[in-house]
Amino acid sequence: MGTNVQLDAENAQCTQTMAGASMLIEALKQENVEVIYGYPGGAVLPIYDKLYGSGMFHVLTRHEQGAIHAAEGYARISGKPGVVIATSGPGATNLVTGLADAMIDSLPLVVFTGQVATSVIGSDAFQEADVIGITMPITKHSYQVRNAEDLPRIIKEAFHIATTGRPGPVLIDIPKDIAVVEGEFRYDHDIHLPGYQPTKEPNYLQIRKLVEAVSAAKKPVILAGAGVLHGKASEELKNYVEQQQIPVAHTLLGLGGFPADHPLFLGMAGMHGTYAANMALYESDLLISIGARFDDRVTGNLKHFAKYAKVAHIDIDPAEIGKNVHTHIPVVGDSKLVLTELIKQNGKPSASDEWKKQLAAWKTEYPLWYEENETEGFKPQKLIEYIHRYTKGEAIVTTDVGQHQMWAAQFYQFQKADRWVTSGGLGTMGFGLPAAIGAQLADKDATVVSILGDGGFQMTLQELSVIHDLNLPIKVVVLNNRCLGMVRQWQEIFYDERYSHSKFTSQPDFIKLSEAYGIKGVRITSEEEAEEKLEAALTSNEPMVIDVQVAQAEKVFPMVAPGKGLHEMVGVKP
Repeated sequence: MGTNVQLDAENAQCTQTMAGASMLIEALKQENVEVIYGYPGGAVLPIYDKLYGSGMFHVLTRHEQGAIHAAEGYARISGKPGVVIATSGPGATNLVTGLADAMIDSLPLVVFTGQVATSVIGSDAFQEADVIGITMPITKHSYQVRNAEDLPRIIKEAFHIATTGRPGPVLIDIPKDIAVVEGEFRYDHDIHLPGYQPTKEPNYLQIRKLVEAVSAAKKPVILAGAGVLHGKASEELKNYVEQQQIPVAHTLLGLGGFPADHPLFLGMAGMHGTYAANMALYESDLLISIGARFDDRVTGNLKHFAKYAKVAHIDIDPAEIGKNVHTHIPVVGDSKLVLTELIKQNGKPSASDEWKKQLAAWKTEYPLWYEENETEGFKPQKLIEYIHRYTKGEAIVTTDVGQHQMWAAQFYQFQKADRWVTSGGLGTMGFGLPAAIGAQLADKDATVVSILGDGGFQMTLQELSVIHDLNLPIKVVVLNNRCLGMVRQWQEIFYDERYSHSKFTSQPDFIKLSEAYGIKGVRITSEEEAEEKLEAALTSNEPMVIDVQVAQAEKVFPMVAPGKGLHEMVGVKP
């Protein structure tokens, strides 16, 4: 089936006639897509046939979930939309977790799913699923293509929607016959979406209100979220903080947006945040949230959250402002533009010396801590400190969710933006390993360390094949405590030590497993072995799986129990 080029005399422009699948490939080229993550199947065979010989780089993951998490990791580090292709039915439904993850964590994706032919949609045809109905609540927008000539416009709109305003996933469902039928290809459509006009420029009057509030406050604090990173506003945040001398706490997803070694940095806030960060939010008289959505893991019991503070909320998504926390000064806009304008206003710094002394005292008296007890086994917190030391704090770190995620957030002190890739809002086990693949492809020269629990590792470990195939020098560090650590911790504290199905009765040999995938493995069982083996493993130029046997009974502290306020932390340094 060839491609015909015709002269459109009326418009004096060249138009092309091509199959829907060819339109898709050409549109991706026009969007400068560097890599596609996917898994072929019957409904997308026409697309994969056109992909063959197209020159586009495609990563064949071993599961659709691996494909979409890899695309998320790529999007998080590159800032560009991750592109995914999956077939109809189970191929599409296997993407659901990744779509929900990307939606809540604001990651730009453009996802193409195959669909049965239009003539049999609704008949329960082989591998048919109502993908639009299933995914509508967990995508920023979704399309089902019914006319091949609409495909270029839809793709162009999808990339625009995914990457503007609050980023998120957009899904395009393509029936098999639409991929085959020919039509006119044009990619010069103007984007006309009357119902979608995201605000980037902040309202000047709201900026003035915030400037005045800062000038009047004695105990101001900034809560910086992932919106700072998505807006590429880290430098502006640092400049504003230093200009106004306002201390900064981070959300989990915001880590790296402000240097961890800065004297005004208080650490991560929330359920497993630092004492200084949580008490600052509790005691402040002005809370400035920048690109954070006041998730329950950050606020604790809302009755106690920032109860003495006037709240200013800066966010590009107006739906987030006032959703969970009453907001006195709403500022809708891009974080970089808002901070740039605040810096220009050059308001009068007002944080009292007593406030800054109090925060400094909290940081000194109640730091993050753990007890070094060799009889309990190698401490996982110590392992994170070693990883930080041997990577000079410059690695891209990916994680799953659970204890290892919290320890990485607490003890790997991020100094730069876009070095931290984790599943925040959805808390997805199995995220970290495929996300590392996408992160490495987004920054080929970076050291990428995927810190995983032994539970999450076993959910997507088949993607080791991709790491081997592409010879990606990813270091997979498994904190092997032979249990579901965070589940075990909650069962110990809140369920009277009834460890219901949270401990593994058997484990595979992760070294033999990694070697079966063609990847070298290293086992570490003690601090002495860590000092002996870890640096060499982390600094090698080849893929590596590092199985670290850590203390099973170790818990993540501090901790804010469910229903408690941030000031009611337990496990604070005695």
